[in-house]
Amino acid sequence: MSDDTGALRPETLAVHPPQPEITGSRPMSVPLYQGHIFSFDSADAMADAFHAPDTFLYNRFGNPTVRALEDAVARLEGGAAGLSYASGMGAINGVLLALLSAGGHVVAQRCLYGGTYAVLTDLTERWGVEVTYVSGTDPEEVRRALRPETRLLYLETIANPTTRVGDLPALIAVAAEAGVPSAVDNTFASPLLFRPIEYGADIVIHSATKYLAGHADVLGGIAVFKDAELYDRVRHYAIELGASTDPFAAWLTLRGLQTLPLRIERQCANALDLAGRLAAHPAVSAALHPALAGHPDEAVARRLLPKGGGGVISFDLAGGREAGRAFVGAVRVASLSPSLGDVKTLVMHPASTSHRQLDAAALEAAGIGPGTVRVSVGIEHVDDLWTDLEQALEVAAKAA
Repeated sequence: MSDDTGALRPETLAVHPPQPEITGSRPMSVPLYQGHIFSFDSADAMADAFHAPDTFLYNRFGNPTVRALEDAVARLEGGAAGLSYASGMGAINGVLLALLSAGGHVVAQRCLYGGTYAVLTDLTERWGVEVTYVSGTDPEEVRRALRPETRLLYLETIANPTTRVGDLPALIAVAAEAGVPSAVDNTFASPLLFRPIEYGADIVIHSATKYLAGHADVLGGIAVFKDAELYDRVRHYAIELGASTDPFAAWLTLRGLQTLPLRIERQCANALDLAGRLAAHPAVSAALHPALAGHPDEAVARRLLPKGGGGVISFDLAGGREAGRAFVGAVRVASLSPSLGDVKTLVMHPASTSHRQLDAAALEAAGIGPGTVRVSVGIEHVDDLWTDLEQALEVAAKAA
């Protein structure tokens, strides 16, 4: 709007408040650009904006606050560009739907987040996309699974909820030899513990709801791309999909990123401490954490995750399903909640919640038992957490 406002009436001035230009200083935090549309000085400039990722037009195409988040996470992951979504499932769907079509084929890790498994199942039923599930531990198994029509290898850095860690560099290398792109869900590790692109991954996916934001007040997802060409391909579909990030959610996630290193360090230390205590408890038949001695993937985890094994513990209660349900209902400091990565400790029973889409055979194949409990460890004092878990274990033992 022109600066010549002297002839305008109050009704018009109220609709067009002045926007100050900042000179001589800069904001210490990224500003929140909550407005969803942008104006232009000419028709040509607006027309060009529809095809220019660096020009802001409409929030579904991009927003300055959202772009700051995309750039920040891309830099953390060592990627060329990031693409933000309204949720972690938005990011997963955005990548899968952009890269897959009818008749395509995916090779996927067997133990996956339940929502990812549900999407792949739906793509099989409706589009005829075939999925071959592999253990995630054997590169030759991946090689045997690849086909001419394979369009994607899909992995998780730390499997949900079993905490298994596959030899991702070896698996990704096999796919790369065949010209198949790889996508890695890095939510459990965060870029502070592992950066898949450094090991050849083409796409890294995060539920930003979890560790990146970290405070149980954001819903968001993000995908980071190794090269600009793949980013452009997926971005084009993302605009049409419409699972765009709200600027305020992006702003909150940017705020959370600033404490990510401190949170991750404390959560890793707390989780390893608690995993050791759980492993020694008589009510627990097995406890898993990537940094805990005796983990099935101990050698791989030590090599890929030298800074820490993450903040998630998986353990099996000897009393089975009833013991698991009793345990998660008995915690008092921890919270029964369907998420992870928060500053507060959260517990859940995967077989009846996050992986409810899997039947008994699929649960067994994924390594999830009827008494499996997942604990996302927060930043509280570890002794207070153990006192809480210990009393819940007593309740679980009586319920078995």
